[in-house]
Amino acid sequence: MTQPPIVRFLDRSTPPHIVTLVLLAGISALSMNIFLPSLPNMTAHFDTEYRLMQLSVALYLAVNAVLQLAIGPISDRYGRRPVLLVSIALFMLATLGCIFAPSAGVFLAFRMAQAVIVTGMVLSRAVVRDMVPDAQAASMIGYVTMGMALVPMLGPAVGGVLDQVFGWQASFAMLFLCGALVLALTWADLGETAAPREVSLVGQFREYPELFRSRRFWGYALAASFASGAFFAYLGGAPFVGSEVLGLPPAALGLYFGLVALGYMGGNYLSGRFSVRVGINGMILRGTLVACLGPALSMLLFGLGIGHPLAFFGAMVLVGLGNGMTLPNATAGMLSVRPHLAGTASGLGGAIMIGGGAGLSALAGALLVPGTGPWPLLAIMLATSVLAVLSVQYVQRIDRLEGPLATRPPRPPHG
Repeated sequence: MTQPPIVRFLDRSTPPHIVTLVLLAGISALSMNIFLPSLPNMTAHFDTEYRLMQLSVALYLAVNAVLQLAIGPISDRYGRRPVLLVSIALFMLATLGCIFAPSAGVFLAFRMAQAVIVTGMVLSRAVVRDMVPDAQAASMIGYVTMGMALVPMLGPAVGGVLDQVFGWQASFAMLFLCGALVLALTWADLGETAAPREVSLVGQFREYPELFRSRRFWGYALAASFASGAFFAYLGGAPFVGSEVLGLPPAALGLYFGLVALGYMGGNYLSGRFSVRVGINGMILRGTLVACLGPALSMLLFGLGIGHPLAFFGAMVLVGLGNGMTLPNATAGMLSVRPHLAGTASGLGGAIMIGGGAGLSALAGALLVPGTGPWPLLAIMLATSVLAVLSVQYVQRIDRLEGPLATRPPRPPHG
């Protein structure tokens, strides 16, 4: 088994420490959800409708998706380190714009600009794949995202308290301070891990068809997309369910909202512990099946008339657990189909995943209106979870026909 490279903390001549990778991925996750308990108060502050402010999730995800198409090839060409440093600095500027926005429209514009921090999520995975191969990458990504899961678990809870004490802008002030910390840490610790490539940037983009032709890439990408689609729908709809259906105040909503990350952290631990032994496809299948149980259980409890917050938020722990088992392994699969295009694959796969998530988040926000209860959201989450199961079964079928990824010929035309 290939040994990981030597890593020395705060030494730019070596690859980054795992703490740096966790925080790079974590600030991207924190930016996505710390302010969600404040959405009702932000709606009142800007004197607008909830569905307009909910676009701060959907539009953020949409710009995320577009940016990821460029981040991968740019980092494959110019390196992980400079792309990360520039992106974090731009994120800090956009965060200041959110804090001082005079209107909902200006806020949404700066909120879209904040999406540049997705570079931390994309390139933390690519750096792992630069350092170690295949199943080892799934294991290391699992540990990275297990640590990262603490951030979105605590984020909504902290954001809800900050909102109640200082107002909704306090969550964005915290994001700015976190960005400054991560920028300093990245500068001091993250050595370059991408192998130099002579291919021009235009040439990098021309290599996208090599990934498009890979059936395995699409299988892994769709498994990740549908699995995370349930979570993104949750991001878009859970604040409405918590505040309008269950009547929770922002601080309580933040605490309940973070329960899903407990499951995600547990699933990532299982990925880190068992991915090498079970294999990435086996872990993805188990994870997608577990995720299906979450919305199904919540539907059952609401159908029985049990309207306690745990009937919704407690059942979502299973979605988090399943995603924690699925996403590190599906990501490792995407990045291992064409290892020389790890950054490009991470960006393209992330764009597919986040783009679908933006649509599902917006759909959940549009369907949830007074009187619907949680049912539209739960239906979306169950449907996407089932599609994730079918996607990994497609990859398993390719393995049965052509052999597993590790034992097949290096680069067949349609593998």
